[in-house]
Order: sequence, then C-alpha cells, then structure tokens
Amino acid sequence: MPKKLLLLPPLSASSAFRVPRARPAPPPAMNAARTGYRVFSANSTAACTELAKRITERLGAELGKSVVYQETNGETRVEIKESVRGQDIFIIQTIPRDVNTAVMELLIMAYALKTSCARNIIGVIPYFPYSKQSKMRKRGSIVCKLLASMLAKAGLTHIITMDLHQKEIQGFFSFPVDNLRASPFLLQYIQEEVRNHHFTIFLCPSRAQSYAERLRLGLAVIHGEAQCTELDMDDGRHSPPMVKNATVHPGLELPLMMAKEKPPITVVGDVGGRIAIIVDDIIDDVESFVAAAEILKERGAYKIYVMATHGILSAEAPRLIEESSVDEVVVTNTVPHEVQKLQCPKIKTVDISLILSEAIRRIHNGESMAYLFRNITVDD
Repeated sequence: MPKKLLLLPPLSASSAFRVPRARPAPPPAMNAARTGYRVFSANSTAACTELAKRITERLGAELGKSVVYQETNGETRVEIKESVRGQDIFIIQTIPRDVNTAVMELLIMAYALKTSCARNIIGVIPYFPYSKQSKMRKRGSIVCKLLASMLAKAGLTHIITMDLHQKEIQGFFSFPVDNLRASPFLLQYIQEEVRNHHFTIFLCPSRAQSYAERLRLGLAVIHGEAQCTELDMDDGRHSPPMVKNATVHPGLELPLMMAKEKPPITVVGDVGGRIAIIVDDIIDDVESFVAAAEILKERGAYKIYVMATHGILSAEAPRLIEESSVDEVVVTNTVPHEVQKLQCPKIKTVDISLILSEAIRRIHNGESMAYLFRNITVDD
C-alpha cells in the first residue's frame, strides 16, 4: 500500500532563518520563601526615631517608610509607604509621657501591617507600658494583661522588651516574649565611668545583689518607707477592700490583723567613705531615692549614684534630683528623657541599641537568643 505524504507549504525567505523563541520563565510560586525584613518607627517623636536609626545603622538596613501623625480631632493615623508583603516587620516603639497615644500608635501600625500581609510583626518595646499594673489592686483591674491581649489582637506575633517590672508579665502573652537585660551596659558604665568603683557599695531595693556579686563588691540594704511603699499597694493584700460594719455569719469571725506602720528609712551596712549606688528597674517618682540619698550622706557616703533601666522621671523628678544629694542618675534610652536632661545635668544616658539590633538580627535569621542571656540567672 503506497505511503501517504503530508505536504507542507513552502517556507518564505524570512521564515527560513527564523530563530525559535525561548519559552518564558514560569512565574514564581506564591508560597516562595521570603528573605526580607523591615524596621519601622511607630512613634513620631524624635527620641523614638533616633533609637530606630541607631538600630538600623547597626543592622545595615534602611528605616521603613511610614507616616504617623495626629489628626485635628485627636485620632491617630498611620500610613505604610512601601510594600511589606511576606516580610518580617519590626516596630520600634518607645513610650513617652503620653502613654496612651503611644499605645494607640503601636496598635494601629501593627494592624496596618497585618492587613498589608506582613508575615511576622515583632514589637520592639524597650519599656513595656502599664507594667506596674500587673496585679489586682482593690476593685481595679490587671491592665497589663488587657494590653497584652490588645497587642495580640492587633497582629503582633512576638515582642522584644527589656527588664519587665515583674517577670511574671511574660505569662500574660499568647506569643513569645524576649525580656532582655540592661545590666551588662550599666555594669560597663560603672567600670568605665565611676572612678574608684572598687570602693563601691550597692544598696538594694531589688536588683543590687546581682550587681554586687558580679563586681565582687559590698552590699547594703535600705529598709523602711522608701522600699515598701509600692509593695504595700501591689501585693493584693487589700483585695477585696476592707468593709466597715459588714454582716458576719456567726462562727466565721476572722482574727483581726494589726495595721501596718512603716518604719523610718534605715541603712543596714557601713557606707562611710564609700560610693553608694542604688539600683532599680524604674525611676519615676524620685522622692524615695532623694530621701535615701539624704540618709546616706548623713552616714558618710562619699558619692551617691542612682541607676535604673527605665528613666521615666515624671512630674517634678528632674528638679528634685538637681536639688538633692544624688550626684548622678544613670538610665538607658529605653524611654525618651531629653527634656529631663535639659532640666537636670545630673542625668546620664546609656545606649542599649546594640542588644536590640542583635536581637532583631537573631530573630529574623532564626538563631538562638541564648547568647544575649549568657551568665544571666533567673534572679537577675
């Protein structure tokens, strides 16, 4: 049977030398892994922007483009000026005097990034607001727990903070919390800036024991009203509040407790001719520190330093420090305090942007955070 041939039309002169076109590359997969991250500043204040710039300079990155401002009616508006889809986003937020505005800025920016399809939203909040309201007080509420729930609802998936007022606050969150420490930077300041620091004695309200053990120095204790004021209010012993003339069921009468009487401030330990350093996590109302400094001067202390991680220094704190026997107040830049420094030259600042930038780098790269907590115990 003869074979059938398929006859094609003759090639034209142009088509005889046509080079076949290459097939277009397939589009990238929708679930392709991303490698980018961005750092944004959630606060329009200069101090927050300065801290964010320090962090991005150490990371070798650029600060994310965003606009945070207050409208004429007082509402907060946040606009993200670049794409953040599929990226790790770090929001730097310091807490100025207007705490509630700063909280709203953080919540609105986190929600804006969430709706812009950011993969992870990590809040870098060096000083966590409302941390003093972490226990029930009379008929109040645990506001710190409420704020933790609001941050999770807004879209945050992780938080980096520093020296929480109570370590138990970490349990309020439904996502990871890295509670960094500022003590290495304050210890370095003592070793480099405090002359004759080998003759130093630390005074304890809370964390001085750790400092004294690391520097192999002496430890004294301040006892009295200056130390116990806040604990009496926060320990929950007055919850529920006492009720006068309450009806008591027969046979259920509880024994009456004697009312507390706060003793005067006393110092346990010899401070004569030595440098005294009072260490705490927050300096806000300074009346107790000023009163303690007066007692230390009477006991013969050579110089008096006050050191803390968070220098809130509200109300008349700068004036009281300037007029007191305190020689120097050393705080970190977790909280903006430029105005206070202008009012009181005794206030000095230690930069902690190094540890924050390293925490950001390690979280983005999925590295262990253990290096940032080396030689730090649970009691620190």
